[in-house]
Amino acid sequence: MRRTVIHTLKEWKSSENHKVLLLRGARQVGKTYVARELGRDFKYFIEVNFEKDSDVGRIFEQNLDPKRICESLSAYYGVAIIERETLLFFDEIQSCPKAIQALRFFYESVPQLHVIAAGSLLEFALADLPSWGVGRIRSIFMHPMSFDEFLLAQNEDAIIELKKIASPERPLEQVFHDKLNEYLKKFLLIGGMPEVVKTYINNSTDITKVQQVLSDITISYYDDFAKYKNRSPLLRLREVFGSVVRQAGGKYIYSNAGALSNPAQAKEALDLLEMAGLVHKVYHSSGQGIPLGAEVNFKKFKALFLDTGIFLQNAGLKMSEYLLAENTEMLNKGNLAEIFVGLELLKYADIHVKEQLYYWHREQRGSNAEVDYLIEQKGRVMPVEVKSGTTGKMQSMNLFIEERKALKGIRISLENFSKYGKIEVVPLYAVSNLFQ
Repeated sequence: MRRTVIHTLKEWKSSENHKVLLLRGARQVGKTYVARELGRDFKYFIEVNFEKDSDVGRIFEQNLDPKRICESLSAYYGVAIIERETLLFFDEIQSCPKAIQALRFFYESVPQLHVIAAGSLLEFALADLPSWGVGRIRSIFMHPMSFDEFLLAQNEDAIIELKKIASPERPLEQVFHDKLNEYLKKFLLIGGMPEVVKTYINNSTDITKVQQVLSDITISYYDDFAKYKNRSPLLRLREVFGSVVRQAGGKYIYSNAGALSNPAQAKEALDLLEMAGLVHKVYHSSGQGIPLGAEVNFKKFKALFLDTGIFLQNAGLKMSEYLLAENTEMLNKGNLAEIFVGLELLKYADIHVKEQLYYWHREQRGSNAEVDYLIEQKGRVMPVEVKSGTTGKMQSMNLFIEERKALKGIRISLENFSKYGKIEVVPLYAVSNLFQ
């Protein structure tokens, strides 16, 4: 499983002045895997799992001196801890708040020691700490696998390179366009959770195994709700989690979350799901200029599941029926194409920043004009419209271009690369081209 983030980790390893790395993201997006992969490049590797090895937490109760901690950990695991030669990996670090607090001192006391920390519900632990090392720790935000990583997992390096150099002036040959659309259909159904992708590749003829892994991951998320039930009741979290599926593609309305939640309670629960990395909000922006976040209406937003496979699992989709289908009907299931594009925009963004998504809706009574996403490109606001097929009017896009004097718009659909006046067409499988 080739993850592009590993290139960033290798650069960090080679850097003379490297801070402690904090891998952040939802459960099972691959944080532990990439740390172990990087560990292969070191002479020594120590993995400290604070959930599995709960006794290790006692080492951090005396004081937070990194040198003493390293001596104790070396003796406990029987592995040398030497600067430049050892990768020290703290996993599930949210289970030991003292260890989180200790991270800030490693950069100063043992600056040449490579230290990585990760955790499934890390955001909750960080929110409870008054100080945890701002300026001494560098965050990396991880997501499920992107479509390009899905192709890499199937050794389709060559077709990725063809896709990169394609453009409206140089569209892909039809045979490659069709092949990528077929891969896309599979990826939309399977999603990008690493374990799911691996299961599909190893068992492509038995889709029930893929469905089972998706079910297992969904259950594990529900089980996690119990870990933050002190912040919100378990049943309310389940209800709001399900409401994200029901309200997909439209403005999220707290009062429609369910019978167990009033608007204030639904907001609290949704914010917790967002902290856990299970939900991403797409906020309304006026789109007047850069930065997009300068004129945001935080009361108007859409909510996206972290993964299309998990989304469809919760929507009750029978995957086998859609994998055999020759049309693109499944793209209309709960605005799946729009969800996919939003998630891809997050995955290809700067991994050192917690990226925010935006959309535009004309704020006039009786107006239905809406653009699915707004992105920043070369210092300008760029409207992005998503279509689930190969046809569709561009009234909202053209209205935005006219009102905001945008240089161009981007239409993402099942079409090949092309252009209609000021509107460039980018295939759904080529969202990564927007970041070249």
